[in-house]
Amino acid sequence: MKRHLKLFLLYFAQYAKVRLAYKADFFIAFFSSMTATVLGFGFVLVLFSKIPELEGWSFYEILFLYAFSLVPLGFFNVVSWNLYEFGDIYVIQGRFDRVLLRPVDTLFQVLFEKFRIESLQEVATGLLVIALCVRRLRLAWGSADYFWFALMAVCGALIYLSVFLILTAVSFWFEDRVGIVPPVFNMLTFARYPLAIYNVFLQFMLSWIIPFVFASFYPTTHFLGRQSFAAYFHLVPVVAVVFFSLAVLVWNKGVENYSSTGS
Repeated sequence: MKRHLKLFLLYFAQYAKVRLAYKADFFIAFFSSMTATVLGFGFVLVLFSKIPELEGWSFYEILFLYAFSLVPLGFFNVVSWNLYEFGDIYVIQGRFDRVLLRPVDTLFQVLFEKFRIESLQEVATGLLVIALCVRRLRLAWGSADYFWFALMAVCGALIYLSVFLILTAVSFWFEDRVGIVPPVFNMLTFARYPLAIYNVFLQFMLSWIIPFVFASFYPTTHFLGRQSFAAYFHLVPVVAVVFFSLAVLVWNKGVENYSSTGS
């Protein structure tokens, strides 16, 4: 663990130096990411200019939910770059051979060879909006709430990572440059709104098949005092551990199945 932590810090520091060497490119990416985040909040503003509430959720409650979803997603986006390009770069082009030759865990290398540093703005923006919502909703947080908040953010990021790691590992069996990650990524937006607005099929799928609501919706119900979801809230760490264990298992099976390009 100590060795991998040291390697992570070295990976991050080195990549940050390389990324910031091209400042114009970095700031363009940063402001593009920030613009997408602001537009997302803009949609919530437009939505509530037409309706007073959404399935019993007020404007600031939805804003809280949307903002919270950005925190784990931001952390996930920082390390997810190679997952989107894995099938093309690592499998089809054969770069995974290089990964196998190094005396470091394969998953560790793939996740931390590149970082999307500009995605940290999602975390910062989410936290700022959450602070605003806590004040507007007059939520009284105790010390335990801050612990739960940190734990839920970590679990949410782990759930996102688990889902997309499983989808990425499929590339070991089916070589596809695009893969199935992009369409599933678009489903993240479903978990930024109350689960009750969807039909039963979508509720089941977003909870137990692609558990995005465990990364954003269910965690927020505790902080907003919606006790009817308390059982699901306490299941969040369990879902995170189970899906991550499954993701690692699928990844390891994929590594065993990998065959070089032979070129």
